[in-house]
Amino acid sequence: MTTPTHAGGEPGPTAGPSPDVVARLAAVPLFAGRPLTLAPLTGGLTNVNYRVDVDGRSYVARLSSPSGDLLAIDREAEYRHSVVAAAGGVAPAVAAYEPRVGVLVVDWVPGRTLTEDDVRAEDVLVHLAAACRRLHAGPRFGTDFDMFALQRRYLDVVRTRGFRLPPGYLDHLPAVEAIRAALARRPLPTVPCHNDLLPANVIDDGDRLWLIDYEYSGNNDPCFELGNLWSEADLDLDRLELLVTAYFGRPSRSLTARARLLGLMSKYGWTLWASIQHAVSRLDVDFWSWGTEKYDRAATEFGGADLPRLLEEVGLDD
Repeated sequence: MTTPTHAGGEPGPTAGPSPDVVARLAAVPLFAGRPLTLAPLTGGLTNVNYRVDVDGRSYVARLSSPSGDLLAIDREAEYRHSVVAAAGGVAPAVAAYEPRVGVLVVDWVPGRTLTEDDVRAEDVLVHLAAACRRLHAGPRFGTDFDMFALQRRYLDVVRTRGFRLPPGYLDHLPAVEAIRAALARRPLPTVPCHNDLLPANVIDDGDRLWLIDYEYSGNNDPCFELGNLWSEADLDLDRLELLVTAYFGRPSRSLTARARLLGLMSKYGWTLWASIQHAVSRLDVDFWSWGTEKYDRAATEFGGADLPRLLEEVGLDD
């Protein structure tokens, strides 16, 4: 999870790195004993990120947070999936991984981090659909991703630990089960997905789009990828239809309904991610407001007139 700016953007404020950051980077053989120029990167919601310049080359070092276990992040899977995505030309090359100190290093990609306004442009959505197809056509990842299972896991963490829940959150669980059952009646084959394609995880280098940050990557329904992207960028329904059409090569009521329902589930599930981060993160980020915005949009959709129709349309032949 990130917000602008990240690996392809501009470095953040030039405050010196902490002794912990210096020690962790020094433990990476690629950097050990070499003079490093460090610049913090803004935007991380889970990790601390630095641009590292050394011997004329630039990298992004991602220093993971101890809260990753509560957030169901598998760092070994993140590393392995990053390697697979890089081999397919979709992600920056992995330069180093040092699990002992929680550091993943990838090549720096010069380019511009996308914004929500960028993603609203039709040509950008078409290129994003193509980038998703390239990732999805690659070798399968080593783990799976299921937002229904992840939402249940997050809810167990929140309730067991007494973390804060938005008012009325549990009232929507019957609708969640109805969505799960409707989607399960005609499942799509799973493919290797990023699963966290908010605009800040896409870099435009002027020639192609790079998909970065594979913390939540795993084999999944491709319509989750599209629905999550639609949700994270807060796009209108016309843009969702365009994205689905560009991805599948044809318009489809059933596939658009599928992506829309999974986009709703992404909002509902990531709300709990924010609840956990609100309770445990040391980052100076208003996670509660970030999650509440998602929940408010999800609650509106759960209570809207479109939901029964979507549950029917997802089973159509078209």
